[in-house]
Amino acid sequence: MIIRTILAPAVVLLAITQLLSTAHAADRPRTVRESVGVNIHFTDARPGEMEELAASGMGWVRMDLAWGATEREKGVYDFRHFDTLLADLDKRHMRALLIFDYGNDIYGASGKPPYDDEGRAAFARWAVAAVDHFKNRRVVWELWNEPNGDWFWPKHNAVDYAKLALVVDKAIHDRGSHERLIGPATSGIDMPFLTECFKAGCLNYWDAVSVHPYRQNDPESAATEYDVLRKLISQYAPKGKTIPIISGEWGYSVAWGNFTDERQAKYVAREFLVNIEQGLPLSIWYDWHDDGADPKDAEAHFGLVRNEYHAAGTPVYDPKPSYIAVQVMMSTLGDAHFDRKLTIGDATVDHIDAFVHGRERRYAAWTTSTKPHAVVLPIPTGAYEIVDWQGGRRRVVVDKAGLSITVSDMPQYVAPSGK
Repeated sequence: MIIRTILAPAVVLLAITQLLSTAHAADRPRTVRESVGVNIHFTDARPGEMEELAASGMGWVRMDLAWGATEREKGVYDFRHFDTLLADLDKRHMRALLIFDYGNDIYGASGKPPYDDEGRAAFARWAVAAVDHFKNRRVVWELWNEPNGDWFWPKHNAVDYAKLALVVDKAIHDRGSHERLIGPATSGIDMPFLTECFKAGCLNYWDAVSVHPYRQNDPESAATEYDVLRKLISQYAPKGKTIPIISGEWGYSVAWGNFTDERQAKYVAREFLVNIEQGLPLSIWYDWHDDGADPKDAEAHFGLVRNEYHAAGTPVYDPKPSYIAVQVMMSTLGDAHFDRKLTIGDATVDHIDAFVHGRERRYAAWTTSTKPHAVVLPIPTGAYEIVDWQGGRRRVVVDKAGLSITVSDMPQYVAPSGK
């Protein structure tokens, strides 16, 4: 539907416990499925694509809502393609994180962000129109993508970004609807840039702080940076307001040096798991499918599935080991919620996480050590399945001594057998 509207700005901030909850489940902990998603680059899925994406078990997608593509005539907002995307997601009980971003040639921006009052006001009118159009669809709205880098924000600086953020956020806030706002989606965890945003007052409007913790080492290394960021948020957050961190985009390219399909697969599961362990309410993997076939192009090889589309195939994209790793994790833990990290083994390298589903307890176990070693899980007696990172299963019977397993850098899962 094409809509014509003038500004009608949005958003009363709600308690953080409702931030990313489903409408019917705000009173219970988030499941793993409700905490993980993937970045996409489409609105109109190819035949079979949404089915394959949904079969991964993830509950979210993140997608650019580009200004220039949805306002081609001043004051005329065309969200038809996003209507299609949201309808596809609704059918599969998935949710969208949509990004307000990029310039608009009709305002003289030439693809660049708005740097003056007129441009910022126009961007805000468009953002409010989008929020109004998709109100009550449980969308989370993010302002811009990596504004701390020249690739998306030429002549980037936090002052210009914060000026835009405050105009947009205030316009949406004044509208009075119950939408969620997050930002600034920095490349990396850029403390100086984040500090300037917080000083400017952005935390008065944001329900979460989104960052892109890219790195080429173990995902667990992000934990120390999260601790620093939490302290920074606490320093500038409005009194009484709790603001969590979101990992809005993060992946590992198989085309990086010393990376393989196998290493990407173990890191995707560990990235999701350590973010959950760290209390992040949402983590988005980058990317859904490879963007090209050139083996030397690192940007083309972040995908969970390969680039070639098979119109008559089942599946339509060839899954990489990383897709299988996500599917295995979700099939075991997807409907459970995180309980706690167990203090067994060597706490500096071993991760034994307990999850709860009803009366059942399930476990994820891995280590950052290069040397596999045994740990004993103090779990109730009974029959269990041990599931490896690619779906291999074996049944064990646990006695009073607990379950001895060998942990490695490949996550594995333990769940009651039910047989």
